[in-house]
Amino acid sequence: WGLVTRIFVDIMLSRRACQLRPCVLRHVRATTTLPTSQESSSTLNKRLFVQELAELRKKALAGGGPERIEKQHEKSKLTARERLQLLLDPGTFHEYDQFVEHRCTDFGKEKQKTPGDGVVTGHGEIYGRPVFVFSQDFTVDGGSLSETHAKKICKIMDKAMLVGAPVIGLNDSGGARIQEGVDSLGGYAEVFQRNVNASGVVPQLSLIMGPCAGGAVYSPAITDFTFMVENSSYMFVTGPDVVKTVTHETVTSEFLGGAKVHTSRSGVAHNSYSNDFDALQQTRRLFSFLPLSNTAGVPRRSTYDDPERADAMLDTIVPLDPNAAYDMRVVISRLVDEGDFFEIAPKFAPNILVGFARFNGRTVGVVANQPKDLAGCLDNNASVKGARFVRFCDAFNIPLLTLVDVPGFLPGTDQEHNGIIRNGAKLIYAYAEATVPKVTVITRKAYGGAYDVMSSKHLRGDANFAWPTGEIAVMGASGAVQIIFRGKNAEAETNNYERTFANPLRAAQRGFVDQIIEPRTTRSVICNEFEILSSKKLDNPWKKHGNIPL
Repeated sequence: WGLVTRIFVDIMLSRRACQLRPCVLRHVRATTTLPTSQESSSTLNKRLFVQELAELRKKALAGGGPERIEKQHEKSKLTARERLQLLLDPGTFHEYDQFVEHRCTDFGKEKQKTPGDGVVTGHGEIYGRPVFVFSQDFTVDGGSLSETHAKKICKIMDKAMLVGAPVIGLNDSGGARIQEGVDSLGGYAEVFQRNVNASGVVPQLSLIMGPCAGGAVYSPAITDFTFMVENSSYMFVTGPDVVKTVTHETVTSEFLGGAKVHTSRSGVAHNSYSNDFDALQQTRRLFSFLPLSNTAGVPRRSTYDDPERADAMLDTIVPLDPNAAYDMRVVISRLVDEGDFFEIAPKFAPNILVGFARFNGRTVGVVANQPKDLAGCLDNNASVKGARFVRFCDAFNIPLLTLVDVPGFLPGTDQEHNGIIRNGAKLIYAYAEATVPKVTVITRKAYGGAYDVMSSKHLRGDANFAWPTGEIAVMGASGAVQIIFRGKNAEAETNNYERTFANPLRAAQRGFVDQIIEPRTTRSVICNEFEILSSKKLDNPWKKHGNIPL
C-alpha cells in the first residue's frame, strides 16, 4: 500500500502525467491489489483490541462498581476520582498505570482483578503549579495495598523527585492486602523509603479520608503535613479488636484514632475538617504557600496590602498588666498580608502558634508564643511542634518570623519526667541549625532559657527587634528578688529590678536587640528586613547529618 500511494502521488505531481502511456497506467493498476486475508485479520484484531481497551478503561473508571460507589456516598465519602477532581485544577489530571492489575494467584485472587488495582495515580496542577497525586479507592478491595498498588505510588513519588514537584496522597485503605502476604508488606517498605528520600526535597502532604491502619499509618507520619476528615477517618497501629484482646480495653475506632484524638492529643495530624470537600479545599490553600521543591524559590503573588502599612491598634494590644493575657493570633493577623494566616496544628500545643503567611507577597513561616494558653510557656508538646515546623521551613528555604512572649519553660514533675530537657533541646537545635532568613520580634516577655531558644541573636537571628513593652531577663522580678535578696526589702528591690530589666534597653545596648520599634511600624520593619535578607547565603559546616535529640 505504501508503494501504491507513492506512485499515485508521483503521478499527480508530475508535469507530464497527462502524457503517460497506457502501459504505464496498466502497470499501476496491476500493482493495486486487494488486502490479503492475513491483512484483513490483522485489521480485525486491532478493532477488537480498541474495543477491549475501551471496556478496560470503562471498568477502571468505574472502580468497584455502582453498588460500592453508592455505599461510599452513603458514608458521606467521595470516590477516589471525585476527590482528585476537587483537588486539582479542572482538566489538568494526567493518569498513570490505569490498566495495572495485581499478580496474586492465591485464595482465588486471579479471578478478582480491577484495572488500576485500587489506587489512582498521576499528576496535575493546583493554581497552575504541578503536583503528583495518588488517591486510594476504597471501592476496590477496600483500597488495600498490594505489590502493584505500592509500585504505582512509588512511580509517581520517584517522578516527583525527578522533576521537583510536591506529592499529595489521599489515603482511604483497609491496610495491607492479606492475600499477598510479604509482597504487600514489602510494598509498604518501598513507599516508606520513598517518603524518607523525598523528605526535605519536595513537600509531602497526606489526607486521611477513611481508614488508615497498621503499617499504613507510617507513610503519613513521615510526610510533612497530615489532615483528617472528621467522623469518617481514623489512624491506629492496632485496631479496637486487637486492643481488646491484648489489654481488655473496649474502645471505638473514633476514640482510639479519630480526628479529634490525633489533632489535639497525639499531634499525629495537623488539622481536621468536617467533610471531604473542606479537606481538599484547605489542602489547595496550604499548597499555595509552599515551594515546589527545595531548589525552587518560595512562591510570590501580588497583594494589595501595602508593605509600609502602619497599624495603631498594635500600640495598645499588649496589656499594661504583665500577667494579663492577649491573643497573639490577633497580632499575626494585623501584621501579615491581608490578614491571611494558615495555621498548622491549632488544636495541639495551643501555647505555641505555627503556620504560613505572606509579607509583601512572599511566603513566610510564623512561630509565635500564645499568652492565652499556659501564659505562652514552652512545654514538651510546644517544643516538638515548633521544632518540626522550623525544620520544615529551613528545608524548603522559607523565611521565619518569630513573635516572642514567653515567661520560660513550663515547670513541674510531669514536664520533667516526660522529657522537657530533650524536647526543649529539639527547638534549640532547629533554630540554631536553620540558615534561612530569621526575623524576631519580642512583644513582651523573653525570660530565661526560653529567650535563647526563640530565635535569639545568639542562635544566628538575622534581625531582632523588641517593642517598648519587651522584658528580657533571666526571670520575672518577684522570683529574681526572692532569690537575690531572700525577701529583704522585697517591694523596693522589686521596683528597682523592674526599672532595670523589665524593658529591652539593656539588650539593645549590648546589640542583642537591633532596634526598639514602635508596634505600629512592625509590618513595615518586617517587610523591609525580609526584602534585604532575600539574598542571604549561609551554609552550615559539612556533615553527613546532625544528631538532633529525638
